[in-house]
Amino acid sequence: MRILILGGTKFLGPAIVRHAMARGHEITLFNRGKTRTELFPNVTKLRGDRNNDLKSLEGGEWDAVVDTSANIPRWVRTASEVLKDSVGQYVYISSISAYAHPDRMGLEETAATALLDDESVEDVTGGTYGGLKALCERTAEAVFPGRSTSIRPGLIVGPEDPTDRFTYWPVRMRRGGEVLAPGTPEDPVQVIDVRDLGAFIVGCIEARHYGTFNAAGPVGGMNVGEMLNACRRAAARDATFTWADADFLEEQGVAAWQHLTVWVPPGSPYGGFGGVSIDKAVRHGLTTRSVEETARDTLRWIDGLPPDRRSEIEACSLAGLPAEREAEVLATWHARSE
Repeated sequence: MRILILGGTKFLGPAIVRHAMARGHEITLFNRGKTRTELFPNVTKLRGDRNNDLKSLEGGEWDAVVDTSANIPRWVRTASEVLKDSVGQYVYISSISAYAHPDRMGLEETAATALLDDESVEDVTGGTYGGLKALCERTAEAVFPGRSTSIRPGLIVGPEDPTDRFTYWPVRMRRGGEVLAPGTPEDPVQVIDVRDLGAFIVGCIEARHYGTFNAAGPVGGMNVGEMLNACRRAAARDATFTWADADFLEEQGVAAWQHLTVWVPPGSPYGGFGGVSIDKAVRHGLTTRSVEETARDTLRWIDGLPPDRRSEIEACSLAGLPAEREAEVLATWHARSE
């Protein structure tokens, strides 16, 4: 099949390209040509800008387009209008943040999505991100009625992750010792390996699956205790867990998702992020590898990074709890328990 990818050079994009090429598909990338231009030297590359230059998309024909890079509806609208007569399927990569009530567990694809007070806003913030993603989905479907696919991933993880969110845990386990763990071991969490997501996206194109799909994992569910144990096994280090409750962590300024990553407290405003329903995606072909494999491959990827990037990850510059701060919080926890 002929597949056009808008973006294609950051994290999810390369995972889609690699899987699609392994399946024998013909790939075209459209982007500005500013990021990782060395990737995929044998792939057709069209240059342009989502903001104001889509000319290179004119005249082409593809079976599907995958939009990995749009956070604002205008980008979806302008691209889809150019492509509507030359592309069979529009696959938009959305987010579980599109839901109106992210505090609810078990959200299915039919649940209400977020609305914006001002649909012309293009400033992407924590308050607008979900509504903008939902509006992007509706825009794609309006231009490609019955031919659009919206995929709502949970937290995407694995090798090449630029956010360091899940990455914090296997790196922390490698350091060993006493580990500050969030909430209770039974608190639900979800992640999806970027390679599994890429495979699911390509599968949706091959099978012409239209509609909306939550994409998270692992299949069968997972709690934070299981995730941390998987990361510990991957790191092959001795580590012990000290579980601190959500109220104590909040009091200490230790933020869910940002400092103790992946986890959000059940019942909190975003507690549903630990347990969206993936039943529909599983019925349509979603499979997931073990979290231990993801953690092990993430560590292997880190070992091959330049020293400055490895130092950034180990220092928790983007996400995670720096070692000194973790030690302080643990000391406070033990002092209160005495």
